[in-house]
Amino acid sequence: MKSLTKEALPSISTLHQAYRAGGTSAAGAALRCLSAIEQNDREVNSYLSVDRDGALAQAKAIDEQIAAGQELGAVAGVPVGIKDVLTITGQPATAGSKILEGYRPPYTATAVKKLKDAGAVILGKLNCDEFAMGSSNENSAYGPVRNPASLDRVPGGSSGGSAAAVAAGMAVATLGTDTGGSIRQPASFCGVVGVLPTYGRVSRYGLIAFASSLDRIGPFAANVRDAATVLGVIAGYDPMDATSSTQPVPDYTAGLDQGVAGLRLGVPAEYFGEGLDPEVRKAVEASIEQLRAAGAEIKPISLPHTKYAVPTYYVIATAEASSNLARFDGVRYGYRAPGVSTLASMYRDSREGGFGAEVKRRILLGTYVLSAGYYDAYYKKAQQVRRLLTQDFLNAFEEVDAIVTPTAPTPAFKLGEKTDDPMAMYLADIYTVTASLAGICGVSVPCGKSSEGLPIGLQILGKHFGESTILRVAQTVENQQG
Repeated sequence: MKSLTKEALPSISTLHQAYRAGGTSAAGAALRCLSAIEQNDREVNSYLSVDRDGALAQAKAIDEQIAAGQELGAVAGVPVGIKDVLTITGQPATAGSKILEGYRPPYTATAVKKLKDAGAVILGKLNCDEFAMGSSNENSAYGPVRNPASLDRVPGGSSGGSAAAVAAGMAVATLGTDTGGSIRQPASFCGVVGVLPTYGRVSRYGLIAFASSLDRIGPFAANVRDAATVLGVIAGYDPMDATSSTQPVPDYTAGLDQGVAGLRLGVPAEYFGEGLDPEVRKAVEASIEQLRAAGAEIKPISLPHTKYAVPTYYVIATAEASSNLARFDGVRYGYRAPGVSTLASMYRDSREGGFGAEVKRRILLGTYVLSAGYYDAYYKKAQQVRRLLTQDFLNAFEEVDAIVTPTAPTPAFKLGEKTDDPMAMYLADIYTVTASLAGICGVSVPCGKSSEGLPIGLQILGKHFGESTILRVAQTVENQQG
């Protein structure tokens, strides 16, 4: 197993202390990450584009603010990477697809703008499964991302580039998106922290849509406090997104050190059955026992409709993808097939040549379940089951404050191991799609390693807008890991 040799990056608070003390500069921190990208990304392939000049200009501006004694924003001078499904004015936005090759959006995603306004240094755009459709980051038109923990293995998907960049020391924090597990599963595979905010907690404006009722934007970081800090910056109401919540944003770092004494943590039997790797089970159960020892009350619970989550997800998500991706037609932007003679052939050939196999598979499935005669049997039924899954969580949260489960059924699998078996690939998200369908929040935090040294993640799920509670539990798990 060949892993990447990397230098650990300082935390956000350590960087800020160093900036104020003159021990380093924002420009120095940016150059450190840019150097790591140059040295390591040929092997990892996490960045699709790097904005070196822009990053150094942003860092220089922060250094000038520090020299002038100005107050720093929460992420001032922090080198950050952005998943390439989020737009930045004038920079590439490929969504990992040939069909958006050469596209330069005229607007910036709200989450990215909030980071910039808080002083973040944007390094570039990160590789991902095409249109965020995948569990391994092998569906990108620009090549797979490799897991820094073991370069012959996947980093998880679809936000594999975002997780790998943090794990490889090529960014202090990154933004990813999660539709069915695409933040939490890569965080588990790469040994970093990944947060799924409550649906509506972070604006989706500027996110190239996959499934609009499921898509969410969230942070990756090497530790819980940094992830909480970034979440606090990007969260909040946005008039540009009708689904964003007006609920006030708390200070997510304030209660991190309160511990778990007195908290009721639910352990669902459905997440510990057939298909769970024995080493993952051992690490997760050991972490749960440590939480018990730290004063948490561990309660067995049931989420009885869990077994329907994967089929429900792959009906709803593909239906919404079919609708959202209809706009990529060779007419308005992105790839247009050469040598076409009719409007119909331009549509057909542009979509045939621009989309990859997995995206086509999901468009076809989604179009089928929305078609006349099948809508009620599939899409409507899936929405009814989604309500049952949501109710399972609402019932559980009357008894517990948070739920703890494995993030993924196995550690990272080998590149190419599941590419010929879509069902096996889809089952990699079996523990994450439930929270996506229910709209609740979650976080994956490292809780151990396999016998081969591969990271294992613990998933902590919370009620709607319960991010402070799950981050508090995650901090306790992180402290226990040393």
